Amino acid sequence: MSRSDCMFEDRLIAVLPNLFRFAFSLCRARDVAEDLVQITVMRALESQGSFDPETRIEPWSFRILRNAWIDMTRRNATRGPETDIDAAAEAVGEDGRRVTEARLMVDATEQALDMLPASQREVLILVCYEQMSYAETSEILGVQLGTVMSRLSRARIALADALGLE
Repeated sequence: MSRSDCMFEDRLIAVLPNLFRFAFSLCRARDVAEDLVQITVMRALESQGSFDPETRIEPWSFRILRNAWIDMTRRNATRGPETDIDAAAEAVGEDGRRVTEARLMVDATEQALDMLPASQREVLILVCYEQMSYAETSEILGVQLGTVMSRLSRARIALADALGLE
């Protein structure tokens, strides 16, 4: 194994937590998110030759993950909705007013995120949660920079309205 292969693999391993967060935000199911990350890693390793080592690996790998999600969604279009059994066990929280209020706010935020159009939700997650630049988000999603900015603006406004924030 060459030194550049090791460096590529180290960079890919470092981005795995971010890939999982993005995958989970897309599918809302832990097992599906894990599958998406696994597919992404396999595709990234297969396509290693197309990666420019002078660039950041995050936008490149996030684009692979998003394309895998689109492929998976298309394949599963005929299936009914699936429920993550593991998430149901975590729904029972600790006692306490603060924990309950925090959980309610998280639930309300997740519901508000789910109500956003997919295009706005993806931009919001990439920029706000994954801290991607507008340019990187534009590259990942394959849209113009201005489109990223307008989708993000509309997503923030819709999210604030849904949560009753000013």
